[in-house]
Amino acid sequence: MRSSTNERMDPSSGCWHLSLVALLLVQPVTAIIVQLDQDFEAPVSTGEGGRTLLVEEYTATWCAVCSEVDPELETVADSHGSRIALIALHPTDGEDAFEPEAAAHRIERMKAVNPSIASTPTFVVEGGTPRGGYEAWQDVQRDILNTELERQTVTPLTFEVQATDTGYKATVINTEPLTVNGTQLTFLVVQHGAEVPDRGVNVGGSTRDRVLLGTAECNLETGALSANIGLLNATTSSNCGEDFFIEFPKYDSWSVILVHEHTLDALQNSSEPMSFGAVEMAHRSISIEHSSSASWVLIGLCGALSLVAISRKK
Repeated sequence: MRSSTNERMDPSSGCWHLSLVALLLVQPVTAIIVQLDQDFEAPVSTGEGGRTLLVEEYTATWCAVCSEVDPELETVADSHGSRIALIALHPTDGEDAFEPEAAAHRIERMKAVNPSIASTPTFVVEGGTPRGGYEAWQDVQRDILNTELERQTVTPLTFEVQATDTGYKATVINTEPLTVNGTQLTFLVVQHGAEVPDRGVNVGGSTRDRVLLGTAECNLETGALSANIGLLNATTSSNCGEDFFIEFPKYDSWSVILVHEHTLDALQNSSEPMSFGAVEMAHRSISIEHSSSASWVLIGLCGALSLVAISRKK
């Protein structure tokens, strides 16, 4: 046995774990929410980031459960602040109304790690265990916490966004990759409140949130682009960490996520699916203000339990 019965009954046991979770909740993470009235005439920077976790949802416009879950996820995302970046992946199956090529590319990557994914909605935190169905979010929350505890060291990432005549330009400003071998920098562009096209099957409302519409990948070993999908442009000359940029359409509300992760080839050769770091810039309204008060409650509770344990031992 790893511990005695008395140790398991000790009310202060596990407080180090709660305290670490609490500190993860209150530390500054890596995203910026830019209000919808921002004009982006001057570049807007994320600042140094890297700690945001990717939560990818396999969803579809024909999925009735998804249409019920989708409106709730905006509040869920806001409650987590910048700890997570939620991305909706719509399949190319002849029925989904969106069928974006960028999502098909990302789903291929998802299924390289979890080939059995087929039902909707299914949530995956950083390439981990798929969580399916309406009641999946409790498991997803647990996966988020566990992954934050596991991924203590991240690649610092910074990018900026500026308006152009036709849309927006996102440019990598700085990155210090933990490793280069078999890895890439990935830009993901999602649209918030995307109008559902008049095609395919739609059992929900007229819009969907967090729809992945564009992506570009830059191989850190070769310094070359390996994907450019659903974007106006994507360019690099020789160094992904210094001159990699994308241009995307002028959506009313959007998020851009920059990720340092393994290449698809590396994943297919059994590399770790968890990313080395991610940072998000979201140009959208926010439904609730993120608060760290619950984290301080956890810390205070641990302190109180520890004092009780000490007094009982005297």
